Amino acid sequence: MWQCLTTPHLKNFFVIIWSESPVPSPVPPLPISPLVPPLISFLHLFLSPSSLLAQPEVIQYLLTGVFANISSAEVSCVGLVEDIPIIALHPANWSIHFHWPWVSQAAAEGEGEKLMSQYKIGLRNMIRFVHNMAQQTKQHYPLVVQSRAGCVLYPNTTRQSFLKVGWGGRDLIAFEVDKQHWEVQQASQVAELVSESLNRQKSVTVLLEHLLSTWICHKNFLTLKKYGREILEKQELPVATVFARTPSPAQLLLVCHVTGFYPRPISVAWLRDGQEVPPGPALNTSSILPNADFTYQLRSVLAVTPRDGHSYACRVRHCSLGTRSLLIPWENGSPASTISIIIAVLLLVATASAGGFWWWKRRKGNEAAWDTQEFII
Repeated sequence: MWQCLTTPHLKNFFVIIWSESPVPSPVPPLPISPLVPPLISFLHLFLSPSSLLAQPEVIQYLLTGVFANISSAEVSCVGLVEDIPIIALHPANWSIHFHWPWVSQAAAEGEGEKLMSQYKIGLRNMIRFVHNMAQQTKQHYPLVVQSRAGCVLYPNTTRQSFLKVGWGGRDLIAFEVDKQHWEVQQASQVAELVSESLNRQKSVTVLLEHLLSTWICHKNFLTLKKYGREILEKQELPVATVFARTPSPAQLLLVCHVTGFYPRPISVAWLRDGQEVPPGPALNTSSILPNADFTYQLRSVLAVTPRDGHSYACRVRHCSLGTRSLLIPWENGSPASTISIIIAVLLLVATASAGGFWWWKRRKGNEAAWDTQEFII
């Protein structure tokens, strides 16, 4: 399925993405051996937090075509490296806006300059093709066609390119790059006709394989990272705070709020007596949400019983911390310590009040003596 999302990083442009993960789905997992959990715990001792958080890098170009009628088409497009916008196509005149000066430098290098001079021809051909398919399959206007093309670069340096097309909000066809072949993604007349028509155009499939595997997945990726290293590899440290809420006398909610971090991948866990709290009904971690300053935030809430005798701490791991971790303990105050604090505060207030009253009385006495002296003189 397709979704339309707006993010603060793209201002007035819409981003069209799948509700599924941008990374291709892995092979279904095999049954887990009983030896696996101890082995993972053992590896955690030797692997740094930053290596455990290593995530695939994704570059993608998202295109949306809105066809109001047989003679109308509005096309827009955005390009992103991870969550950072790099280019946008204006739907009115098809002009390209570069979000950063270094993106225009990268676009002018190698095949990028040639593609910049010919992309409008490809858009016109795409519009003509959609109208033709709509007429042959007797589709009703308005129509919405979307495509998503790009590349995933995994931490082990392997790459996987992709190109998917949606029609009316549903997956329609997908291009198998290695086979240079279009595969249907739904059982419909439109999907069959579109895939058959595109598979007959061998020159187009060869060109797509070159653009996806060689240009986007290799040359374009490397060139963008060369010119935009400062932006694409920036890191911001997380700031974490721990506080508590009491929804009822029998329950205490420990909240760990982490904000200001970049890039997005992060690990936040609660520790009970030094041991990580496993997932369960008592643990609730929010989605990672964007901040207005291009950083991210999340919160993790752990439900506990008040005065249960355990110690709790929130642990944060992020690539900006390197091999270190943030550890923020929850200071669980007992009733005795709370009463002591209240008594100390009351004594402090009483002492300050007595001192202030004595100072005020002395000052008033001095003023009276001064006034009398002036009167006598």
